[in-house]
Amino acid sequence: MFPLSTRTSLRTRHDPEALAPILAAPDLKLALIAAVASNGVIGRANALPWHLSDDLKRFRSLTTGHATIMGRKTWESLGRALPRRQNIVVTRQNGYVADGAIVAASFDDALQRVALPPPTFCIGGAELFAVALPRADLMYLTEIDLRVSGDTFFPAFDRGDWRESAREARRAPPPDAFEYAFVTYRCRSC
Repeated sequence: MFPLSTRTSLRTRHDPEALAPILAAPDLKLALIAAVASNGVIGRANALPWHLSDDLKRFRSLTTGHATIMGRKTWESLGRALPRRQNIVVTRQNGYVADGAIVAASFDDALQRVALPPPTFCIGGAELFAVALPRADLMYLTEIDLRVSGDTFFPAFDRGDWRESAREARRAPPPDAFEYAFVTYRCRSC
């Protein structure tokens, strides 16, 4: 497990000073983080249907030093524990073994096992996002301006329940050249 005393600072192309108050706020306990196509797709055949290196860098910078809660299929798609994070895998399979991770029987069980400072990140998949969404304080979404085919979807949410607190528009490099944005949402009632 990642020791509490070695939490790293953010190293990103976006302004780390702008993100610091969001990450350090003591009342923020649960964050969802996902890349979502305009039609809600987050996955296809247990993989991402796109490759955005800046999105992966953002994911790493935001989640490092925190607990990450994920479903079994997400864990298996990663192929290994995420370094410098507490990895918690939620599964209904009795006796499931995830080397380098803690196995939990439910989302609530996973939350009880968190040992790193907030926020705790729910990183997918679809079932866990649906369970975590009503309890989340923050969402870090990469909103991708593409309609793609897929078999895994981010749960629909009422945008009126969320306040957009940051948006950074981007464009994928050629040959893809589609637009996307890093967007941070805060729960209005939290």
